[in-house]
Amino acid sequence: MPKAKKLIALAIIVLNLALIGGITYAAFMDKSSVLGSSFSVGSSDIKLLSNVSGTVESSNLTDELAGPAFANIVPYWQKDYLIKVYNKASSQVKLTSNALYETAQDPEDLRQLIFIEPLEWKDENLNGIVDAGEEKTGYGKKTLIKWKTEGINLGDIPQGEIKGLILRFSTENLSDSKQGASALFDFEFNATQPTP
Repeated sequence: MPKAKKLIALAIIVLNLALIGGITYAAFMDKSSVLGSSFSVGSSDIKLLSNVSGTVESSNLTDELAGPAFANIVPYWQKDYLIKVYNKASSQVKLTSNALYETAQDPEDLRQLIFIEPLEWKDENLNGIVDAGEEKTGYGKKTLIKWKTEGINLGDIPQGEIKGLILRFSTENLSDSKQGASALFDFEFNATQPTP
């Protein structure tokens, strides 16, 4: 048998063995697929309660509230503002807060003289009033400037839960030169997914 015929015969034998091996391999092989895998990232969604003695029904939830108006502020003045934040997200969120203002809205620099001290409020009987024993942990006292630049970490809120807060505004010494001064400040709450 000429050499070319031997090579062709050998190639045919190798091809047949490969086909037989492939068929045998396919008989012992199978696969399954997972198609269309869906991944949904949890969203941060918080709401404020319009009425702090109300429930979390949709008519009592809002994204914005009218801020408090404080008048006749004197040295060593203090006033509380109650607020409840509801976690409407699909998971736990981390809550922070910052003051927002423009210096044009505070020409007399009251932001250096007014303090904020948030305190945790456990409204046990859900009456919207701070009763004895309901005032809990404080989150530190800061001027409005520090509240804007540093913010305040208010901890985590589990999904579907409410965090009650007492926002305690106060002053220490006020000079006579500040009499008649006024300012306008906003503040906000921010929710983010906590990092593990």
